[in-house]
Order: sequence, then C-alpha cells, then structure tokens
Amino acid sequence: MDWGNATAEDLIDALREVDWSSPPRPLSEFFSRFTLPKSSSKWNSRLKCNLYYYRTNYFIMMVLFMGLGFLRRPLAIVAALLTALSIAFMNDSFAGTFSEKVTRTVRQFSPHLAAKMRPPLTPVIRGRPSAKRAIYICGRPRWFFVMICSFVSFTLWYVSCGLLTVLWALAIGLLATILHASFRTPNLKARLNTFREEFRSVWRNYSEL
Repeated sequence: MDWGNATAEDLIDALREVDWSSPPRPLSEFFSRFTLPKSSSKWNSRLKCNLYYYRTNYFIMMVLFMGLGFLRRPLAIVAALLTALSIAFMNDSFAGTFSEKVTRTVRQFSPHLAAKMRPPLTPVIRGRPSAKRAIYICGRPRWFFVMICSFVSFTLWYVSCGLLTVLWALAIGLLATILHASFRTPNLKARLNTFREEFRSVWRNYSEL
C-alpha cells in the first residue's frame, strides 16, 4: 500500500481487515531508530505506515496506560476491558477467531447448542455470494455483541465515575502513540510486511468466493 496516497478511511479499513493475532514487535525494534520527518508528506506516510505495522504494540501500550489509571478503580478496569472488546469485535479477523473458539468450546459440552451458534449460510448465485459477506459472532450479527458490550461498559463507566480517568489515560496513550509513529523511522521490513499482509487479505477474500 502506498501510505503517502492512502486516506484515513483506507487505514481504518486495513486495520479492520488485518489479522490482530500476530505478536507485538520486539522492543529492540520498537525503540530502534528515531528521526525527524523531512516534510509533511513524509510525516503523513510514516505515521500511517507505523500505525499499521506497530498496531499490536500501540494497542498494548494503550492498555497499559489505561491500566495504570485504574489501579484504584477495579470496576473501571472491567469497563475498559469491555470497551476494548467491543472495539476488537469491529475487526473481521478477531470476530471470526473469537466466534470459532467459543463455538469449539461450547461444542465440547453441548453439540446441540454449538450447532445453533453457526453463522447462517450466504446464498450463492453462479458461484459467487449474492451479497457481501456479513460477520457473525456465535450465530448473531456482529453489531449485536458490539452494542451489548458498549452498553454494559458505558454503564460501568458511569457507576465507577472513572470516565475522567479514562479520558486522561486515553489522551496520554494517544499522544505517546502519535509521537512514536511520527518519529520512528519505517524500515524495509515494515513495508515488506505490509505487502505480505495485503496479499493474504486479497487471497483470503478470493478463496471465500
């Protein structure tokens, strides 16, 4: 992907479709080399490339910042976990993997219930799906679990009075993420990894037709 020409919508779509189960990058690579971008276009390209390549590291860093802010508010920790889960459900790969693991676990105790948790079949016309493939989690549309987790988390935020704390932790985490992504020099490995994951995504979508 040409990060210089990629829009914010392209970056969001890429983060939504990419596999988030990959381990974080080593700290020696994460804090390897920092330089000032030579122009605004270079900064724009570097920011998007690093956000995509170090996505798991940034996610863990955000969780750590929020965890430090919630040491004295255990109820807010549960709310933060549910909020993170509702955001993670928006990723296609995570939603599919989560549904598969839950269904596999339920099948060990109740095969009949596990059969009801299968996603509905998509009608196929002339060898192609008749509509865009919808994402299901345990037999329910993805938005159902996103709404449930969001509602419960917002309720816990209100009860724990930790909303101001999470806003500060979120602001510090976002600032640290933007600073790192702006000054961390992208390497050849990051660009090659981007092309490889794009190929996997295209091949996965092609194999599902």
